[in-house]
Amino acid sequence: MSRAFYAEAVAPLLAGVAHSAALIGPGSEVLEFDTARSADHDWGPRVLVFAEPGRVAAVEARVAAGLPERFGGFPTVFGYHGVVRSGVVVTELGAWLRERLGFDPARGVTLLDWLSVPWQGLAEVTRGEVFHDGLGTLEAARAALRWYPDDVWRYVLACQWRRIAQEEPFPGRCAEVGDELGSAVVGARLAREVMRLALLLRRRYPPYAKWLGSALARLPGSAELGESLERAVAARSWRERQDALAAAYGRLAALQNRVALAEPLDERVRGFHDRPFRVIGGDRFADALLGSVSDPLVKGLPLVGCVDQVSDSVDLLLAPGRARAVTAAALGLTA
Repeated sequence: MSRAFYAEAVAPLLAGVAHSAALIGPGSEVLEFDTARSADHDWGPRVLVFAEPGRVAAVEARVAAGLPERFGGFPTVFGYHGVVRSGVVVTELGAWLRERLGFDPARGVTLLDWLSVPWQGLAEVTRGEVFHDGLGTLEAARAALRWYPDDVWRYVLACQWRRIAQEEPFPGRCAEVGDELGSAVVGARLAREVMRLALLLRRRYPPYAKWLGSALARLPGSAELGESLERAVAARSWRERQDALAAAYGRLAALQNRVALAEPLDERVRGFHDRPFRVIGGDRFADALLGSVSDPLVKGLPLVGCVDQVSDSVDLLLAPGRARAVTAAALGLTA
């Protein structure tokens, strides 16, 4: 609908005007997760128009003067909680990217840039669809952010394995002292980390919590992994939980070996020292990945990770300045 909206209603208003147009940024339809529920607010024909610097106001006025009130049966101006907004947003690309990400990739992407932008933000910029790139800069910006450089990818994966390693014996340890609730909570946390790791191994930026399960379900070849995680989360005893998580770990280990970013490792679970808990030994995979990093700056980072691995506070992740400052402080990088 938004593609047709641009072609039939917006593009004719911009004839002779240099611009780019796309459906990217926030909005469940950008990542193709929208449902009938999504239509209850801020939903309808939308397009983001990028104008040349200094031309935003003129282009905005031109669009506003000719935009129809409805398109395809939907209003072209949305109202929600007293806020009214047009389905056509006109802005300048560099300014929009700085607001969303905290930097403009046209000026290069630093290590801190990569690690301080939430996965959701990177997905919103690189997914969706470009309808027209008359300025010749939008597709280049998206291509620059499509996926991590290999060494940064290895580092983020290593940090994700480290998160699993830090808690993988705890479902059994909690239950051993009679804390079945604690075991279930830790098991669910580990399931989330496994889901994120599976997406990262397949070069997908994990979306935020509402869409994480949906993203995993759409990942080719993820059915058995999903079934293992469902069993882990639904388990009524710690042994069932442990067995289901162990199956999931084994599949992740096999996937990492196939991706071949590091030396292949034994994919089997094993005992946790002399305790009766089965683990994959996540640190083995973290160490192998870091051992394959050639960039000394990346290699020297603490195993803390990107901003999503540092914090899941929405108020932090949605504020690029805060996210950048926290990531720089955590990793010892210059903001």
